[in-house]
Amino acid sequence: MTYWTVILALCISLAGCAPANRDQLVKEVLKADPEFSAILEKHQQLQNRLTTHERELALARDNIEQKIKQLRRDLAIATANARAKSADVKSRIEPDRERLRLDLAMAGEELKAKRAQRAALGGKISELRKALQSSGESWGAKERSAREAEVVDMLRDAKRLDQELATMKEHVRLLKIKLVLIKL
Repeated sequence: MTYWTVILALCISLAGCAPANRDQLVKEVLKADPEFSAILEKHQQLQNRLTTHERELALARDNIEQKIKQLRRDLAIATANARAKSADVKSRIEPDRERLRLDLAMAGEELKAKRAQRAALGGKISELRKALQSSGESWGAKERSAREAEVVDMLRDAKRLDQELATMKEHVRLLKIKLVLIKL
């Protein structure tokens, strides 16, 4: 009997009957073809290698999964620590930021009051100039010169207020820049 005949007979017998004992099948094949033992040995060695590789893979997978779990725990701890430290650092700058916000609010209110003061002064100057133009000769020279002196004083005050407004605007601008610069 040739090798292929034995394999064919074995396949036919396996297909038509109940499962056979492997050892019995090996004996039967080796009886018919003793040289097949080298192939069976090679097959067994390869099967052992596959089993070893599968076990190594399973062990490596388990080790890596354990490392991943540990790394996730470590990451959670590191994240919590970093957030706590960040919150601490941010809290250290908060008093300065709050002081700048308060300074900005106060400067804004002062600027608004100066603008209102300047607008009121501008209105008075305008009214007094109109009165000077419309009065014509109804006012005497003394009263006219007193009103013109009053306009000159108001214009001087207006110039001073304009300079103060410019200074205050610059101060407000710098406070805003400072707030932006310390924003974390």
